[in-house]
Amino acid sequence: MLEAVPNVSEGRNLAVVEAIESAFAQRSRVLDVHADSDHHRSVYTLVAASDAISDALFAGIAAAVELVDLRAHAGVHPRVGVVDVVPVVPFPDDDMELARATACSLARRVGVDLGLPVFHYGEIGEGRRPVFFRRGGLEALQRRVASGELRPDAGPARVGSRSGALLVGARQPLVAYNADLTTDDVQVARAVAAAVRESGGGMAGVQAIGLRLPGSGRVQVSMNIVDLGRAPLHEVLERVRTEAAGRGVAVAGGELVGLVPESVLAAARAAGVEVPGVDESRVLERALGSRLEP
Repeated sequence: MLEAVPNVSEGRNLAVVEAIESAFAQRSRVLDVHADSDHHRSVYTLVAASDAISDALFAGIAAAVELVDLRAHAGVHPRVGVVDVVPVVPFPDDDMELARATACSLARRVGVDLGLPVFHYGEIGEGRRPVFFRRGGLEALQRRVASGELRPDAGPARVGSRSGALLVGARQPLVAYNADLTTDDVQVARAVAAAVRESGGGMAGVQAIGLRLPGSGRVQVSMNIVDLGRAPLHEVLERVRTEAAGRGVAVAGGELVGLVPESVLAAARAAGVEVPGVDESRVLERALGSRLEP
C-alpha cells in the first residue's frame, strides 16, 4: 500500500469538496478530509494498493480540474494549481522506490491526459520543495515558465490561469500543524514563523509562515514539519510557545491538518507535552486500521 495527501484549492464549497472526495474514493480509502475556508484548501488523506492509488489520484485530479477555477479563487494559503501538491508517501510500508515510481507515472499521465503542466518535487525533484515553485504565486510561475527559467517535467510548457500547474512528489511522512496566537497582529506571527523555520536559522526540517485568517480573525503560525526525526512536533510547538512568549503573546490553540504517525503522539506523551488538536483520533495507523476492519 501507499499513502497520498493531495491538496486541492477548494475549502468553501462543501459540495465540490465532497465530489472530489468521491472521485478519490473510487479506487482508494479516504481516511481524512480537512477543509479550511480561510486557507481555501482541502487536504485529503488516502491509502490504496500501489496498483490502484495512481488511478484514484488521477480521478480526483480530473474532478478538481473540472470543478475548480483558480480565476475565482482567493485564500491565504500559497498555491499554484487547482490541485496544488500531490505527495506519494511510502506508508505503511517503507518503499520509497515504489513511491517514486508511482509519482512519476502519475505525473506523466496527468501531463498527457489532462494537459496540465506538472513539476516534480521532493524525492523525484532533486529535493526541491513546493515553496520553490510557489514563490511569487501563480503569475510568477507563469512568467518563469514563459521565460524558459523552468520547464515542466510533464505536460505542456505553459501554465494556464484556470487550472494552473500540479506539483507531484514522493516524500516521507510529514506533519502539517497550525498554531493560533493570542494576538491580531500578523507581524507577530510572521516573526515567530521566521524564528522557528529552518530557513530563518530555526529548527531543522521546519517550514513556517505567519498568516491572518480573515474569516475568523485569528492569527496563526502555519507549519510543515518535514523531518520528524530532527524536529518532533512537540518540540516545535514548545519553540513556537517560547518565541511567542518573547513577543508578549501565547499559543491559544492548535490545529492538525490531516493525520499523524502514531510515533508523533507517543513522543509527545513521553515528553509530557500536550499538543492541542492531536489525540488518538488523529493517528494515521488507527484510522487505517479502522477502515480495514469489516
